[in-house]
Amino acid sequence: IGCDRSKNLVDICEEKNFQAFVCDALSVPIRSGSCDACISIAVIHHFSTAERRLASIRELARLLRPGGTALIYVWAMEQEYKKQKSKYLKEKNGSKDKEVEINTGTAQRPLSDQMPDSSSQDSACSDRLLNDSKDEGHDAKPVADSRLPVHTNRTSFHSQDLLVPWHLKSGTKKRVESVGTVLFPGASKESKELSPVFHRYYHVFCEGELEAACRSLDCVRVLKSYYDQGNWCVVLEKL
Repeated sequence: IGCDRSKNLVDICEEKNFQAFVCDALSVPIRSGSCDACISIAVIHHFSTAERRLASIRELARLLRPGGTALIYVWAMEQEYKKQKSKYLKEKNGSKDKEVEINTGTAQRPLSDQMPDSSSQDSACSDRLLNDSKDEGHDAKPVADSRLPVHTNRTSFHSQDLLVPWHLKSGTKKRVESVGTVLFPGASKESKELSPVFHRYYHVFCEGELEAACRSLDCVRVLKSYYDQGNWCVVLEKL
């Protein structure tokens, strides 16, 4: 049984005679302990806080019967892992689907794992905000910059939290639907020809982050944790 936030994707499943329904990954309308196995592919990295990401894993575990297993895939920051580039980076100059450039993640070393002499756009931004607060001469607390960087497709990430552009071309509505991008309903022919760009939020996971979140739950145990073509992956078992 499949479920997705996108009604358009669920409609495609139903057209193919698959069982599927629309739902929220944080509140799945299925009885606890009723599933032998659950699969979550490219979902959890769309939640914008660590609390929500953990809640989605807990909800996945809730559905499992004791001894049941779950497989989770999320985008990885490390696209050049063990000196091997992921398919995502390799296809930079030869993508067959440039108007909807998805596939598997992008790259940058995790911010928490950078060498002391390295720098990042995020840390520079945080330092600048802190200095600005001090210069005001008030007791105002520094706040995080609400602006998210927009990723350049097929390149390395410069932040764990960012927006990934999804490019739509005129005349590709059906194919766009099939890969789950945001639709452009009711658009005129003229506006469709403008090739609209939609931005989706992503939190890309650094090495060990997904596994640590899973291990923080006492209702499951991690059977396997591995890297696969730009994704961090975990197999869980319900206790």
